Amino acid sequence: MNEQISAAHRKLLNEYLDLSTMTLGTVGQDGQAHVAPVYFVADENIDLYFFSKPDSQHIQDLEGNPSAAISIYPECFDWQEIRGVQMQGSVGSNIPRKKEKQLIKLYSEKFPFVSGLKIAFTENRMYQFRPEWVRVVDNRVQFGHKTEFSLAAD
Repeated sequence: MNEQISAAHRKLLNEYLDLSTMTLGTVGQDGQAHVAPVYFVADENIDLYFFSKPDSQHIQDLEGNPSAAISIYPECFDWQEIRGVQMQGSVGSNIPRKKEKQLIKLYSEKFPFVSGLKIAFTENRMYQFRPEWVRVVDNRVQFGHKTEFSLAAD
């Protein structure tokens, strides 16, 4: 659990946690990298949750190696507006049923269209990305401005 996240770090991340899509990076058993865009929601601990098919490439990669990296960033067309968050951590699917019900509600509120997509809940499974390291880049402050911090449990 990422209970030790400071209020300042949480505030820094809020802009990105409200966005819809994160890019999930994995590495397969063959050593090949793979990325996939997925819709996500965040909980109070900055753990990120997404739905995916268990037989998708990225989930197959994670079955062999749960380490993952993600990035979240808004679209922009000016280098002075480039900003976003990068995280390293791990992915798992052991989410308690009570927590999963709360997350499905949160997910449906963020993405109202999924309530009409039966497939979203029948053919897909919810997964949890637990970040251990975070980098926030923000060229609005200055070119290459970075803030980095750890969320790893001691």
